[in-house]
Amino acid sequence: MSRTTRLSSSLLRAAAATVVAALTLTACGSGSGTGSTSSGSGGVKVGLITKTDTNPFFVKMKEGAEKAAKENGAELSTAAGKFDGDNAGQVTAIENMVAAGVKGILITPSDSKAIVPAIQKARAKGVLVIALDSPTDPESAVDALFATDNVKAGELIGEYAKAAMKGKSAKIATLDLAPGVSVGVQRHDGFLKGFGATDKDILCAQDTGGDQAKGQTAMENCLQKEPGINVVYTVNEPAALGVYTALKAKGREKDVLIVSVDGGCTGTQAVKDGKIAATSQQYPLKMAAEGVKAVVTYAKDGKKASGYTDTGVTLITDKTQAGVTSKDTAYGLENCWG
Repeated sequence: MSRTTRLSSSLLRAAAATVVAALTLTACGSGSGTGSTSSGSGGVKVGLITKTDTNPFFVKMKEGAEKAAKENGAELSTAAGKFDGDNAGQVTAIENMVAAGVKGILITPSDSKAIVPAIQKARAKGVLVIALDSPTDPESAVDALFATDNVKAGELIGEYAKAAMKGKSAKIATLDLAPGVSVGVQRHDGFLKGFGATDKDILCAQDTGGDQAKGQTAMENCLQKEPGINVVYTVNEPAALGVYTALKAKGREKDVLIVSVDGGCTGTQAVKDGKIAATSQQYPLKMAAEGVKAVVTYAKDGKKASGYTDTGVTLITDKTQAGVTSKDTAYGLENCWG
C-alpha cells in the first residue's frame, strides 16, 4: 500500500471517528427518533424527551422548552421516540443525556411503567427528573409532575355532555387511547364521573391510539353494533375528527354529540365549525417552560421541584350549558397549540 493510500485511509478513519463522536453527543442513539441540542453558552444542561416529534402537542412542548431555555441561559438537548410507545428509544435518550451531563430531564413517558428503571438510574446519579403531561407508574418514580389534571379534563366534558343532553336518554360510545395508558384511563374515568355514568352504561368502547383514521374505523364499528349512539367521548381531537367523518358518511353528524380533550388549534377550530361540541384545552407550552425553570433552579440552589403541578385545563365551546363553566372558541384559538 502506498503512503498516499495509507494517509487517505487514516484521514477517513479520523473523520469517521469525529462524526461518530458528534452524533453520540447530539443524538439519542439507536431506538430514538430524533436528537438535537440548542446551545446556551455553557449554561445549565436540560434534557427534554417527548413521545414523538411529530404530534403537534409535543412540537409545542419543545417550543416552550426552547424559549424557556433561551430566557434562562440553559442548554437544551431534545429527543423523541420513533413512535408513541417507543420505550426503548426513551431509555436510550435518558442514558445518553445522563452521560452528557444534564442537570435535569423532562420526559413525557411513552410507557409509564417500563420507563421507571431508567429514571431511577438517572435520579441515583443526581439528575432531577420531571414528568410532563403523562405521569409515571408509580407517580413517585419522578421528582415531580407538571401536567394537565386529566381526570378534571374528562370531568369537564362529561359535565358538559350531560347538560347538553337535557335529560334525553344517552347512548354512549367511548373512543379511548390504549389499555393501561394512564392519560387515556384518567380522561375516560373523568368523563364517566362528570356524566354520572359507569362503564356499564357504555354501549360501545373502542381503542384508537388517538389516531384519526383509527377513530373513524372505531366509530364505524360502533355504529354497526349500536346504530342509536348519540353521545361520543373521544380521548383526543384527531379521534374526534375521525368520529365526525364516520358520522357524516351516515348523515348523522348533526344528531350525535361529540366531546373531546386536547385544545389543539385544529381541534379548537373543529369546535368552532360545529364538528365537535366541546373540548378540554390543555397547555403543553406551559408544562415545558415550567419544567425548564425548575431544572435551572435546582442547578443554582439545589432546590428540587416535587409533587404535582397542575398546568391548567379549560372547557372550550360556543354552545354554553347552564351550570358548566366554559370559554368560547375565540379564547380557545388564542391559546391553542399546533
